[in-house]
Amino acid sequence: MSVTAAKGFSAAGIAAGIKESGSPDLALVVNNGPRRAAAGVFTSNRVKAAPVLWSEQVLRGGEVCAVVLNSGGANACTGPKGFQDTHATAEKVADVLGQSAGEVAVASTGLIGVLLPMDKLLPGVDKAAAELSEHGGEKAAIAIKTTDTVHKTSVVSKEGWTVGGMAKGAGMLAPGLATMLVVLTTDADLESATLDKALRASTRQTFDRIDSDGCMSTNDTVLLLASGASGITPRFEEFAEAVQSVCGDLARQLIGDAEGASKDIRIEVINAANEDDAVEVGRSIARNNLLKCAIHGEDPNWGRVLSAIGTTKAEFEPDRLNVAINDVWVCKNGSVGEDRELVDMRYREVKITADLAAGSESAVIWANDLTADYVHENSAYSS
Repeated sequence: MSVTAAKGFSAAGIAAGIKESGSPDLALVVNNGPRRAAAGVFTSNRVKAAPVLWSEQVLRGGEVCAVVLNSGGANACTGPKGFQDTHATAEKVADVLGQSAGEVAVASTGLIGVLLPMDKLLPGVDKAAAELSEHGGEKAAIAIKTTDTVHKTSVVSKEGWTVGGMAKGAGMLAPGLATMLVVLTTDADLESATLDKALRASTRQTFDRIDSDGCMSTNDTVLLLASGASGITPRFEEFAEAVQSVCGDLARQLIGDAEGASKDIRIEVINAANEDDAVEVGRSIARNNLLKCAIHGEDPNWGRVLSAIGTTKAEFEPDRLNVAINDVWVCKNGSVGEDRELVDMRYREVKITADLAAGSESAVIWANDLTADYVHENSAYSS
């Protein structure tokens, strides 16, 4: 049930007519309390969509009563009118629910540089509000899809309390955060500062470590809302673990549904001097288009891994580097290792291990291969 798995939440997903296809395109998630604590993490792109700018302001107050999300248009790079439309959307939700617009977060996804059809979106809010249900989580998850082939949800239940979530995203998946909208909910009784601490720790280890195509979105939004409806205040460590579990599951689903992908690539950097080095090397490998093409062709071309490592500022000695592809150490001490013909790449998941032999820290980055289907989808996206 995703965002409605936790007590105290209702949701809806409807077709407002924003998408020409007539598919669902508007979601509403409402926190019915008694608590309305919230935290959020947003794109680090300096070009931010109007709903990101609005929601950043809302989250400063630490309380969110509702989130309204639309697909079919990003409302990014739309000038003052775009921000006015975001404000009007929040005002409409607040009016329908009898709440304050200052506690309504807004999120949008779709094509950049196009104004939203407000004559369809605003009536859609009325329709969505009329269909709010404690069982509406799945419909909400479906309504935020763009190029996604499947909707993405995850739930972790503990003794008496729950964390649930939904996500969309299939392209422009890169750190900071990935082109995604994510709403997480919990019925744990926690303050916004606690939510913020748990959310930032979780996104750093999950959403910030998926990298499909090296492109950063203007609309990335991850929200965590707490209703307090369970009446239970879990230990922080236990709560943070649950949030990270949901985020990790959703992040893995995002990579699994990446545009045109035929391979999911797990890149583990080990024995780094520090975690930052491990992450930098992992991202460099994930963004090497030559390697991504080789993986698509099931070619264990380990030289492209070494060349990617060499572009970083990480601490290592070239003649001590080791690389394994699907557990076959094809490169040892910066040179030829085991026979590359031993590498079996027939399956969906490909594992690359890069040993920097410089310390004891590690990190995992998820990526995917580069395919003709990806090129086709993104060459025709706006037409």
